[in-house]
Amino acid sequence: MQEKTVERLNAEQIQAMFDRSPFISGLGLQVQSLDYDEMELTVSMPLNPSMERRAGTKQFHGGPIASFIDTIGDFVVGMMVGGGVPTINIRIDYLKPAVGDALTATARARRLGRTVAVADIDVFDEKNALVAIGRGTYFPKAG
Repeated sequence: MQEKTVERLNAEQIQAMFDRSPFISGLGLQVQSLDYDEMELTVSMPLNPSMERRAGTKQFHGGPIASFIDTIGDFVVGMMVGGGVPTINIRIDYLKPAVGDALTATARARRLGRTVAVADIDVFDEKNALVAIGRGTYFPKAG
């Protein structure tokens, strides 16, 4: 029996998927880097006024941060298996207020199993302070 060869996603393909998604495109995500050997993906998210907790504060609401974490966790797995993957579960800890013009997240795939993948996601503000952490579990089949 031959094993199916998996096409990995590159940065341009991931960015195109972000840009085509009605929901994800609203987050304004930009791929910064990826590393297949480390199974790591780094993405930034700019603040837009609809993401503010209170108008004019530049403080991100937790909802967009949660979406950011889930999306980046999904795509660090997806880059290894060739497409977006379904989320099984996600946990988020908000460590401090996320204030500024943009956030950056780095996701690392910790396990790519046959039926479950696990990713850890760290979110940083512009001062490189850790503002939130997440852990997601995903079904590692593109689709």
